[in-house]
Amino acid sequence: MTEILNRTCFVRALARSLVSASVLLAVGCAVTGPADLASDSPPQRPAIQLEPSPSDPFAAIDAVFARMALPNAPAADYTLGPGSIWPRLVGRFAITSCPEGSSAQRWADWYADNRDYMERVFNRARPWMHYIVEEIERRDLPGELALLPVVESAFDPFAYSLGRASGPWQFLSGTARDFDIEINDWYDGRRDFVVATRAALDYLEYLNGLFDGDWALALAAYNAGQGRVQRAIDRNRSRGRGTAWDELPLPRETLGYVPKLNGLGCLFREPARHAFVLPVIDDRPQVATVQLDQQVDIVALSLESGVDPVALVTLNAGLNRHMTPPGGPGHLVVPLDDVARVEAALQRIPATVRLQQQVRVRRGDTLSQLARRHGTSVKALQQANGLDGSRLVAGQSLVLPGTVAEAAPSSDPRYLTAYRELTTLQKQLLPTDRFMHQVRPGESLWLIARRYGVGVVDLQRMNGLGAGTMIRPGQRLVIETDRAPEPPALIDGKYIVRQGDSLWQISRRQNVELDALMRWNSLSPDSVLRPGQELVIRRSGDA
Repeated sequence: MTEILNRTCFVRALARSLVSASVLLAVGCAVTGPADLASDSPPQRPAIQLEPSPSDPFAAIDAVFARMALPNAPAADYTLGPGSIWPRLVGRFAITSCPEGSSAQRWADWYADNRDYMERVFNRARPWMHYIVEEIERRDLPGELALLPVVESAFDPFAYSLGRASGPWQFLSGTARDFDIEINDWYDGRRDFVVATRAALDYLEYLNGLFDGDWALALAAYNAGQGRVQRAIDRNRSRGRGTAWDELPLPRETLGYVPKLNGLGCLFREPARHAFVLPVIDDRPQVATVQLDQQVDIVALSLESGVDPVALVTLNAGLNRHMTPPGGPGHLVVPLDDVARVEAALQRIPATVRLQQQVRVRRGDTLSQLARRHGTSVKALQQANGLDGSRLVAGQSLVLPGTVAEAAPSSDPRYLTAYRELTTLQKQLLPTDRFMHQVRPGESLWLIARRYGVGVVDLQRMNGLGAGTMIRPGQRLVIETDRAPEPPALIDGKYIVRQGDSLWQISRRQNVELDALMRWNSLSPDSVLRPGQELVIRRSGDA
């Protein structure tokens, strides 16, 4: 690892660089998303630099990966040799198809042409690729699935879509919970690469079985939702039409989704044909999982072990706070070369002090509701109270895993400085605000949902409520709302047009008059905008 002489200064600089960052608007997602976010075919050899997913605003996180103790790039011919991961993975390819002139072939060309983009993506992928390949081999799945996070999130663990999908595999919260991913105040397993990879491959296996072994349909369902794909199949069958994925009436984004993965498969199967050098990734683990027997303060662990705190946050992107969850999962991912230092430091840092709190069970409460309400898990509640099942009795008292006292003394200036800087960084990276709403007299689920801009069904799901469940004054409800993406930062007074932008949208985002925007750029209301086009934006005093 690069020697880090002043870690807190690095964190401070990184935090400052993220102040104006916006939320990543990822194109892919594990369930349905807006259909107009992506085109069904790539631009043919664009002169401007476009990405199949909108640009990653968290470029500073890429610097963290570059600073970690990962292999330096050897000679280019190494990538096809026995020490590389690629022969092992490409040997499992089973679904790639790129007919000449097809959209998949154009995507292969696009990825090959955009080498800087691919370098950034696989720099993020390097810590995880060995684990993903191991899981794919263990399950006997097609090798192309290891490349799906390129399409979904550009391998960004903090990716967050307009459709509220999160993490490298882009799960919505409902689908995530269906596949046993924990989401609470402390932790969001959708951003945990190890947990999310397991769940994503479980989901893909399920979809493949649901669609009788047709991987193209399974991938389309991963993107658009299994219900939508099945309805499209049923509709075409009733009209005597074909039921292949590309014959179905699916969103444009979904029709472009399968060719992207096929294009990647063709590129990695025949890199020489596209004059492409495969990214250097060793066929060996790059990171290791350290098991924890107690809650751990990341700031204290970083100071004690000397491991970059931002690297710990990046590799453990599921953490919502500076501490691991009181109810688990009890693990941390660390660079392989730092395992010994981290394990030794864990023996030296003070044990976390838990303040045992109790809650009285009210009529209608369930363990699932209580866990979500108090930011813990059902398993943690059961363990803390010695419960074998889920049955509760009104009036019963339950011990909560509880709030947590700081693991380091507040008088330690190094700790306080690192803590402030790390929590500031996390606020910039994490897009979801989660809090409690206390029901007031006269309120209904519809009124509360409308107030916070969420759906009634979503509100019911967040709180484990049935369709006919009544709420009562004083009841506390979990609310998950999403911080709106900030306008993209201007570069030298210019705005780069993105897919789907309109003059009206840009004028609103940049807080300028529509007439002025058109005047500055010699445009009319009928002008057509192109992705990548530069628009002049002037502030007061500029003209």
